[in-house]
Amino acid sequence: MAEAAVRVRTENLSAVYGKFTAVRGVSLGFTSNQVHALIGPSGCGKSTFLRTLNRMHELSEGGWISGKVLLDGEDIYAPQVSAMKLRRRVGMVFQRPTPFPTMSIFDNVAAGLRVNGHRSRGKIKEIVERSLRQAALWDEVKDRLGDSAMALSGGQQQRLCVARTIAPAPEVVLLDEPTASLDPQGTQRIEELLFELKKEFTIVIVTHNMQQAARVSDTTSFFYLGRMVETGPTRQMFTTPQQEQTEAYITGRFG
Repeated sequence: MAEAAVRVRTENLSAVYGKFTAVRGVSLGFTSNQVHALIGPSGCGKSTFLRTLNRMHELSEGGWISGKVLLDGEDIYAPQVSAMKLRRRVGMVFQRPTPFPTMSIFDNVAAGLRVNGHRSRGKIKEIVERSLRQAALWDEVKDRLGDSAMALSGGQQQRLCVARTIAPAPEVVLLDEPTASLDPQGTQRIEELLFELKKEFTIVIVTHNMQQAARVSDTTSFFYLGRMVETGPTRQMFTTPQQEQTEAYITGRFG
């Protein structure tokens, strides 16, 4: 992996997120403009690892890390780094759709822009439309932008959350099982969306669905009991894994 192509890298990262499985000694890099999948059984540390990439784990009691997480060569845990500003560069979409319930569809997408200091109504409108188009939602909501976000279906709400996340133009987008609570149609729309989004963003996705990982990702990492067992190009990982544990998981012998 060429160093110049890496935007995010962890070095000997160990972490704990609340009551969840500790991650131990993970060194891993993510190439720009690719989808990287994190797979493994429940409780193996995937989500804990994901949350360290934008310091989201700090919002839980007892969350801590050791090691480094580098974004464009800078350690995101350095004292001078603002966690709030970092999360504008490394956005996150959660397992269940989390639209702001008291806000309209438009204001949900615009929320991050206003926090970032955008004041021009015209500029905000332009970015909101672009973000909704990127999230493949514009045609479905363009005539009801003033309606409550809660009036949308679950799949639409999740795409709205994607639009809200990408509106401030982050470098990296983290997805924590974004289709776990969606029906097959909603899942398909999100998966199709990833192929377009990776043209502009580096994407890291946690998924329990190995078929999904095989469909959408360029590279895959397998986690087990808090360790990263193996990482590599997705095709290789699913056809010729190098580690017995990886093969056992992929072939359904455990998990």
